[in-house]
Parts: sequence; structure tokens; C-alpha cells
Amino acid sequence: MKLQISDHVIICGYGIVGEKIVETLLSKGVKFVIIEKDAQKVERIKELGYNVVNGDATTSKALKEASIDTAKAVAIAMDNDAKDLFAVLTARDLNSKAFIATRANDQFVKEKLIEAGADYVVLPQKSASKDIIDEILKK
Repeated sequence: MKLQISDHVIICGYGIVGEKIVETLLSKGVKFVIIEKDAQKVERIKELGYNVVNGDATTSKALKEASIDTAKAVAIAMDNDAKDLFAVLTARDLNSKAFIATRANDQFVKEKLIEAGADYVVLPQKSASKDIIDEILKK
């Protein structure tokens, strides 16, 4: 069943990164829908009162249920490069205007995600190591 929502952010995956994205969106008053395939997490998300689709974010079905056609952005927070790539491809195919942000584990995958339609790709290991070095160099 398709959610009746528009001008929202779709969060694909509710792990550590997905939870942080939700916290920030809540603090900014931004509407969102979470797509999560883990049934236990889905129940917890429902208990929190958030919009959630129980499904695989790499599929058209789940993205359509999350109202991809009216979403302003998609945040892909799964920790699997292949799944992230499929989610980018599917989301871009279903909404050519949405801003798509995702993560990658290496530079090669980052380039492929951009080719597939991602607008922004972060390399968590690279940003974490940079933050650590910046702090060390301050001392």
C-alpha cells in the first residue's frame, strides 16, 4: 500500500547511519519514510511512530510504496555496495528529480554510484580517517 506523502526523504536502511539520518531529519522537521527489510526493526520503527515500508530498498515495489514519485531525496544507508548500487539505479529510474545520496566502501564503487545516478557519495572510512588525523594534528 502506497503511503500518501510528498516532499519527503526516503531512508533506505535503518542501521546506525539510518538512525542518525532520522535523528537529524526529525530535528529539522523534515518528513521521511524508512524502508527496512528486517521485520524486528520494522516493528521498532512502527512503535516510534515513523512512516515505514517493510521491504527491500533495491526494489521498485518498496520504493513505490514509499512514494518515490513525490520524494525530494533518497538517503541510501545500507552497508552493502551492490545493494546501494541497485537502490540508486532503481530510485533514479523511478524519480529523475530526487536528490540521491549514498555511501561507498571504495573509490571505484563511488564512481560507479555516480554513473548510476547518485548525486552525492560519501566514503565513510575516508571521512573517518580524515577526522582522526585532523584531531591528531591539532595536538
